[in-house]
Amino acid sequence: MFLMMAEVLRFGRVAEAFPESAFWAFMDFHQSHVEWVGCSLHDLIQPSFSFLVGVALPYSMASRTSKNQNVGVMWLHTIRRSLILILLGIFLRSMHSEQTNFTFEDTLTQIGLGYPILFALGFATEKIQWAALSAILISYAALFAMYPLPGSDFDWSQTGTTADWEHHLKGFAAHWNKNTNAAWAFDRWFMNLFPREKPFQYNGGGYSTLSFIPTLGTMTLGLIAGKWLKSAMSPEWLLKRYAVTAAILFVLALLFHFMGLNPIVKRIWTPAWTLFSGGCAFLLLSAFYFIVDVNGRKSWFFWLIVIGTNSIAAYVIADGFGSFIRESFKIHLGQHYDAVFGESYAPLVSGALILLIEWLILHWMYKKKIFIKI
Repeated sequence: MFLMMAEVLRFGRVAEAFPESAFWAFMDFHQSHVEWVGCSLHDLIQPSFSFLVGVALPYSMASRTSKNQNVGVMWLHTIRRSLILILLGIFLRSMHSEQTNFTFEDTLTQIGLGYPILFALGFATEKIQWAALSAILISYAALFAMYPLPGSDFDWSQTGTTADWEHHLKGFAAHWNKNTNAAWAFDRWFMNLFPREKPFQYNGGGYSTLSFIPTLGTMTLGLIAGKWLKSAMSPEWLLKRYAVTAAILFVLALLFHFMGLNPIVKRIWTPAWTLFSGGCAFLLLSAFYFIVDVNGRKSWFFWLIVIGTNSIAAYVIADGFGSFIRESFKIHLGQHYDAVFGESYAPLVSGALILLIEWLILHWMYKKKIFIKI
């Protein structure tokens, strides 16, 4: 959530002002999504958020069971939560549109689409959860592999790319190219079932509705991690299990990627990406667990706890309040208030002030014990 909120720092704008700076180029890269294949720190935001949804589920289910909620009541809550997440994602993507923008690739919407299945898996054994994960990834890979590649007479204007786009993959891996794949074909039918300003042809970033299926895989990995965390016999046992799992996920992802069977692509959430980002999520959870729970350094991360305990509020604030705060600063502090260190650093100054205001809002909510939950 902090990394998402920190987008307002706009390192890319600063990097443009200093084209020779390796430092700002590095910062820009890790605050941006890679064009297609690969991974930046920014690419790990959505899978980490999705992973933690799974981690939290065993605790949520145990809490509701302790309150004597029956399965029927829990299912009603699950369906309500799923619908709210889907609709909230659509609402946020419609904020700058002239009409409702029915799109389903937003993080909240993707989680909402898969959440009921994740909840059902919460009742299953670990063996069934691993089997479900395998079935999800294999079936999703098969769907892409069976979809035909573009022929010589293919109309590339339908895709927003060209036949010679530098990020196109070759050979079998071409089944996962941008806007020429099975998920793109599905959206060209599905998205046009809804009222739109103009017919849907492609998503400019290559994102798709069907990514919720492998995202469910990421949440399932989180569910397994959450069950281990909740029932851990010792910190050493848990950290070893997390490390071994992360290593296996990395090996599988890199093997599939370099053999040309399945590339690591976040934008369409390939199975290899589910495995790779899942490995990263296991390592991140291990690191925070070791520092905070094992070594008792919770106070180090109070500034993050303020954000994390109100993650939905943080998501909405980051997605919808930045422009309002920026314009308010210009009105009340002057059009060039952020040029105190020169125009080159103006995006960084304004972004830092916006980030501070957003954090202070969340801090006030934390102190007042106002927590937005779905």
